[in-house]
Amino acid sequence: MRAFQVQSFTAPPQIVTCPAPSPGPGEVALQIGACGINFADMLMAKGKYQDTPPLPFTLGMEVSGTVTALGDGVTAPAVGTRVCVFGGQGGMAEAGVFPAALCRPVPAEMPDTVAAGFQVAYGTSHLALTRRAGLQAGETLLVLGAAGGVGLTAVEIGKALGATVIAVARGADKLQVAKAAGADHLIDSTDGDLKTQLKTLCKTIGGVDVVYDPVGGDALMATLSVCKPEARVIVIGFASGDIPQIPANILLVKNIAVIGFYWGGYLKFHPAALTDSLAELMQWYVEGRLKPHISDVLPLDRAQEGLDLIASRASTGKVVITP
Repeated sequence: MRAFQVQSFTAPPQIVTCPAPSPGPGEVALQIGACGINFADMLMAKGKYQDTPPLPFTLGMEVSGTVTALGDGVTAPAVGTRVCVFGGQGGMAEAGVFPAALCRPVPAEMPDTVAAGFQVAYGTSHLALTRRAGLQAGETLLVLGAAGGVGLTAVEIGKALGATVIAVARGADKLQVAKAAGADHLIDSTDGDLKTQLKTLCKTIGGVDVVYDPVGGDALMATLSVCKPEARVIVIGFASGDIPQIPANILLVKNIAVIGFYWGGYLKFHPAALTDSLAELMQWYVEGRLKPHISDVLPLDRAQEGLDLIASRASTGKVVITP
């Protein structure tokens, strides 16, 4: 089979031909239909992600595909079942093996390209906004990076939960994508000082109850100026490359809570939270309440191009690889 592998952290990943793996105890083999690319894949290729596997390894954290074989001790999902799985690696290939316990059946209404990029993006925003931030109907949600893989789902889920949503993104085209997902107010982060723009808007609509931040850096610092008392700031990631140092005195004076959130961490300490969240999201999709946005679907031999789209912030929503 072909796979897109990282063999060195000082050289780009490359397509290699290698034997198709056989499932071990507790595993299933998949014919991979599609693999969603995440920002973490780009970090992992450089050895900079917190869960980077030992070399060599195949990139691709989340996949959708069809079960082709069962390892010892596995009775489900049955051969022929379409599933999606967050395996952490191994997705950018024609086939792979993954833990059976992590596989989730895919609704017939959901194509592989959607299922492959659904788990991390929607799962992150749903669990962050419901479990960690406790976002309530009628509150105001501010989303940074609102046209990106997770940011766009935060806009959509925030609206589904009944919030007023402020979307911050780079450029008019990306803001239109956020608007189509339900954003009520749009701010172009390239059009002048972000802090000034936020203050001007919030003079009209009031302050912000929840900040959803996959960007970090100066953007996060700007949002603190418009947080209401008892606002919750959810730290999702640092796409800007800058990890902000937040002055504790601001948090104290305004009674602001800064809350960390790492979706993959729940696999280790509370997997049921992920399972329940994804079950609800799958039902929302079947009911037509979610409209996943995929900007690019690329073949395996263009996987590097997919990583470059994420790195340059040229994509909106998800980028998906189809082997």
